[in-house]
Amino acid sequence: MREGRRSRACAPPRTPPGPGVRVGGQPAGNADFVDAVYGSFPLMIALIAVSTFVLLARAFRSLLLPAKAILLNVLSIAAAWGVLVLVWQHGYGSEAIWGIQATGSIPSWMPLMVFAFLFGLSMDYEVFILSRMREEYDRTGSTETAVVQGIGRTGRLVTSAALILFLSFTSMASGPETDVKMMATGLAAGILLDATVIRALIVPAAIALMGRWNWWLPSWPARLLRVEPSPPRREALGKSVG
Repeated sequence: MREGRRSRACAPPRTPPGPGVRVGGQPAGNADFVDAVYGSFPLMIALIAVSTFVLLARAFRSLLLPAKAILLNVLSIAAAWGVLVLVWQHGYGSEAIWGIQATGSIPSWMPLMVFAFLFGLSMDYEVFILSRMREEYDRTGSTETAVVQGIGRTGRLVTSAALILFLSFTSMASGPETDVKMMATGLAAGILLDATVIRALIVPAAIALMGRWNWWLPSWPARLLRVEPSPPRREALGKSVG
């Protein structure tokens, strides 16, 4: 990519004047691809975050739960990117497992594809868990009961679904192409970390710490979202069901 940009910068003074003068080749093409995709990447992330926040706020009648869901999804995706860099770019595991030396870099399209897959899958798990917790809180008025019942009723389903996907991506990593192995590694690691660390540990711990403020939705955003407001109320005594 650097070679493509340098060639592009040097082209005008070294070529005869006239219309239609271009610099081509793979380096220049890669530079154009990166500029086209990642030039609008921050805007895309912002649009996805805002639309996801609005939809989740309307679904759960809360301001904190959508913000927490987006932050934890970003954490899960960042962890998958980190695994990609460690295993393939730096070679911590690629040679021991596949006999492939450190690649030194990650293909430019790889982070975008990993983000697209993991954000959707992670948000599915989050909505599944939080919807059950919201139902329990509306029924009992206790965040403790909502966390216990929500994780108890959905935890095994989420873990089973994540395990199936993890095994599918693990089998995908046995393909001959290095790029396919990279993508499978990132997706498998992201799914595993999301289901075990994020959904099973961080999500219930964060909701338990925030208490009744998880379910708070003031009247003015409720009117914008066209749902009933959800004022913070006194917590009922939570009773764990064995």
